[in-house]
Amino acid sequence: MAVPQFGEAEPGRDYADRPAAFGLALRGGAIAVVHVSPEGFEPWIDLPGGGVDPGETPDQAVVREFGEEAGLKVAAGMAFARADQFFVNTDGGPFNNRQTFFRLQIEAEAPELQVEADHRLAWLEPQEAIARLRHDSHAWAVAAWLRRGAA
Repeated sequence: MAVPQFGEAEPGRDYADRPAAFGLALRGGAIAVVHVSPEGFEPWIDLPGGGVDPGETPDQAVVREFGEEAGLKVAAGMAFARADQFFVNTDGGPFNNRQTFFRLQIEAEAPELQVEADHRLAWLEPQEAIARLRHDSHAWAVAAWLRRGAA
């Protein structure tokens, strides 16, 4: 099955492939998201997750990123989707995120893990998340998760 590509590549930019991992964690019918408010930019909503560091597996990356961004200790379950997303980060770097999406189990609140000061954990009903997530690939992943029974 082909991996869907989201986003528009801007002409003249060279988009570096970047492995990334994101997750869906459910609590009371709502999924974990992060409100991101970087200085000098309009705020947005993302699924917690991000780039896979050298020597890290995607499931290790999503666990680390959930702690750093959302202050949640999670366990990675099954990867349920893959998608690519062209984007330009706040530093101006163009990337094609090669994303793996995981189902996650929340183990504990862990505010001591959070290091991203411009990220704030929030909970959204899945349909609202689909409408509000910044990246089309994230909205697509939530819809794919719902279609697979959201378990």
